[in-house]
Amino acid sequence: MLAAVIYGEARGESYEGKVAVAAVVINRMKSPQFPNTLEEVVYQPGAFTCVSDGQIKLEPGLECYYAAFDAILGNDPTSGCLFYLNPKTATSRWMLKRMKTESVTVIGNHVFTK
Repeated sequence: MLAAVIYGEARGESYEGKVAVAAVVINRMKSPQFPNTLEEVVYQPGAFTCVSDGQIKLEPGLECYYAAFDAILGNDPTSGCLFYLNPKTATSRWMLKRMKTESVTVIGNHVFTK
């Protein structure tokens, strides 16, 4: 499931960008602000575009599985971020405003924040 999120959300990003998206999912599972299981985090309403648009059902490539394993093993290029977006395609005003004031790091096309 984590590889499917990576594929749906970060297809076309660098390997580091894929690991970063996976790390956000894992960070959410560890945070008291979010549910604590992978399925609950991924399917939380409005949490991930790939769930809303059905891309979660696409078959992930091998690199997405490697990125998922890396994140599971503790690789977190975001340093604990809980949110990300692509400012070129994002439509959430709340997230766009948050990213302008609280961005932590940029990896590829994604901006990550805590």
